Amino acid sequence: MTAMTERTYLRTVPADPLPPPEQRAGRIGWLRENLFSSPGNIALTLICILFIAWALPPLLRFFVFDAVWSGSDRQACLSSPQLPEPGACWAFVRVWFSYFVYGFYPIAQHWRVDVFFLALACGIGWLAWLSAPRRGIGAVYFFIVLPVLSYVFLRGAPTLGLAEVPTALWGGILVTIVVATVGIVVSLPLGILLALARRSDIPVVRLFAVTFIEFVRGVPLITVLFMASVMLPLFVPERLSPDKLVRALIGVALFASAYMAEVVRGGLAAVPRGQYEAAQALGLPHWRMMALIVLPQALRVTLPNIVNTFIGLFKDTTLVFIVGIFDFLRTIEAARADPHWATPVTSATGYAFAALFYFICCYGMSRYARRVETRLARAHRR
Repeated sequence: MTAMTERTYLRTVPADPLPPPEQRAGRIGWLRENLFSSPGNIALTLICILFIAWALPPLLRFFVFDAVWSGSDRQACLSSPQLPEPGACWAFVRVWFSYFVYGFYPIAQHWRVDVFFLALACGIGWLAWLSAPRRGIGAVYFFIVLPVLSYVFLRGAPTLGLAEVPTALWGGILVTIVVATVGIVVSLPLGILLALARRSDIPVVRLFAVTFIEFVRGVPLITVLFMASVMLPLFVPERLSPDKLVRALIGVALFASAYMAEVVRGGLAAVPRGQYEAAQALGLPHWRMMALIVLPQALRVTLPNIVNTFIGLFKDTTLVFIVGIFDFLRTIEAARADPHWATPVTSATGYAFAALFYFICCYGMSRYARRVETRLARAHRR
């Protein structure tokens, strides 16, 4: 009787999958769960919708529908019978776009800047593609080959037929990208070394790291830039004084490394003590323990803070114009002062273009970091 019962109720065909709960299925379910899950969320959602409905139409009219897209001077962006209230003057951006990108870099040599941008994009793409082949070679290219190639192409090498272009002629997006890239690339390894030095058992090393970090974090970036640009030439012979742009690069890199050191130190403190003890039990030397066991976990934990520091550094590059370096924002300031483009909307358009550039770059870094964070969390759960 028992055997007949088992044969009767034993399923031999897989059952059809059940549909998901109604409140979580499709777009309606997503809206219920994320936007209308409680009275407070409903109120906040309605307030946001009203704010968007109030702010978005005039912004679209100014920057898109009523905007001026072509023209050769200010007359195109002034009010006329055809356009009583002109919007953004994108013709101004179109005419000055080359200046915004290259600054005073010689026009005949713009191709060298384009090669630098292309080489940098290839290096970033190679390292950012987590499944890319030969990523070790990509790291060598990005950290060794690319700096040398960039210096040769941008500064020039007369022996190779490339005319020398002094950094005083660099400007615009070129300078912003150079300063941000150098600051990001240098600050992370230097910050890691400072964080390890601050946790060192050697008193002299720990004292040096603490003094450097606390001193740099205790002053604003503009002070560091002024010291690097104004004070440094007073202490070294003029023939040994580095270039103005180089001084700014050093100041930005040192400033960012101090903040990066504290970010990494927070990640090191979050690693459980048992990880150190397990590595020591395996007989690993201190530096191998840090490189193979502790640092990977610390960097994974503190990845959002590292990216946040990179984003802040990228935006802080605008401060270099105070020490006389023509970065992207400085070129916009110079262009909008041109009397041939003096209109009520020129300044707003230039600053909107700058805001769009910085937003795209910072949002791209944020989204990529979020993707890496999700991938690492998924791998950790396995």
